[in-house]
Amino acid sequence: MSLQVVVNFKVIDESADWIVVDKPAPLIVHPANRKPEPTLLGGIGQLLAYEIANGACPAIVNRLDRDTSGLVLVAKHTAAARELGMIFERREAVKEYVAIVIGWPQEEAWECGEAILRAGEIGPSAIWVRQIVHPAGKECLTRFRVERRFERGEGRFALIRCFPETGRMHQIRVHLAHRGHPIVGDKLYSGDGSEYLEWMAAGWTPGLRERLLLPRQALHAARLGIPWNGCRIDWEADLAADLLDFTEGRVIGETPGVVIWSRHA
Repeated sequence: MSLQVVVNFKVIDESADWIVVDKPAPLIVHPANRKPEPTLLGGIGQLLAYEIANGACPAIVNRLDRDTSGLVLVAKHTAAARELGMIFERREAVKEYVAIVIGWPQEEAWECGEAILRAGEIGPSAIWVRQIVHPAGKECLTRFRVERRFERGEGRFALIRCFPETGRMHQIRVHLAHRGHPIVGDKLYSGDGSEYLEWMAAGWTPGLRERLLLPRQALHAARLGIPWNGCRIDWEADLAADLLDFTEGRVIGETPGVVIWSRHA
């Protein structure tokens, strides 16, 4: 008996140079240092097996966190990876995210220019990746716009359109938490990070469900645009089903990133 892993993502667009996919949560993009698990890159490898056999070398261009859904751009070969990487480095790519946050912001639109850095750079931190707002950090700018305000039995929430002007790690999540409106389900930034440590130790528990409401952060990469071959290309991905269910007050189910099935060798 052998296992065949089918990675569950949707292809949005494709050319000879790149492929754009809609990644579900909690599918991880690259292999991690923990136990082996299916990855988006592995799924892309299965999808492009013929191209790879003929010299293609897929590379993720814009990486999303495990618990963030939405658009991921993948270069098919080294030259495309280099050019696409330069587009992002020159800040020519347009990125838009949608987030569901706790509470109702006072403004309809605002921006946050607070610098951020890794918490461990200025003191002890039990979580290596956790970022914080700090004047010694790197330049960071995010613009926000309220799309919708709504209520559920647990309280008030808002659907926010997020426009990151820079590409710092976790900047949308950090800036929203700093504003006092953390993203629903965010284990790292809903509080002091204790939810993340609890999840790492015990997995998703009833206690975490009660506090966080969602098993992943309610953040979705909804739009991506780049200049390419003299034209402007834009892609969009509808809000993930679990997040849409949350905004509509429906019961939230798990959203698997992979389907595993077996076959006889």
